[in-house]
Amino acid sequence: MLDPDTVASETSYEAALLAAGCALDAVDRQGFALVRPPGHHALPARAMGFCLIDNVAVAARYAQAELGIGRVAIVDWDVHHGNGTQDIFWDDDSVFFASIHQWPFYPGSGGPGEGNATTVNVPLPGGSGDVDYLRAFDEVVSPAVLAFEPKLVLVSAGFDAHVEDPLADMRVTADGFRELARRSAALGPRTAAVLEGGYDPRTLPALVAAALEGFQE
Repeated sequence: MLDPDTVASETSYEAALLAAGCALDAVDRQGFALVRPPGHHALPARAMGFCLIDNVAVAARYAQAELGIGRVAIVDWDVHHGNGTQDIFWDDDSVFFASIHQWPFYPGSGGPGEGNATTVNVPLPGGSGDVDYLRAFDEVVSPAVLAFEPKLVLVSAGFDAHVEDPLADMRVTADGFRELARRSAALGPRTAAVLEGGYDPRTLPALVAAALEGFQE
């Protein structure tokens, strides 16, 4: 146990490296990295909340260092706040981070008023659904990201805000995720996504498929 929520076995490090590597490939292909373990809770110095390596953060640094992409935006619509990603880029004005998430909820960060010039948090109450998420995206996230003018948009695509997910209290549907993906892809000239949460194996494949449709529109 690395923390109360994060288990590691003898093969976990290799799996985490493969997940981060898949995120780099997603940047190259403008694709969707379907990976486990997820990443957006991993802090600069330690694992947290099921996450060993912050995959989307590694992808952002790869895009900057290897592809010469100077300005990267990360849009996180996992039901939990991406505290690790926020901490990594808090003082970095070349990476914009925007998160829509349930509040109050794990991990306890991303509450009202928490942010800076390149960090925007949109905490929503439990029970929020498609209309609430899309309004938050259109009224807060989209204007802020477009003003930043990113050359690459990375999406921390969590599906645990789904109405049937067992770990949260949101009401987003497959149509909602399709629209979140479509709107995210419209924010910059290049887009890639990395799987974060989503804990109902019966519904997750269809939700990912809906998001893929949105990203490709």
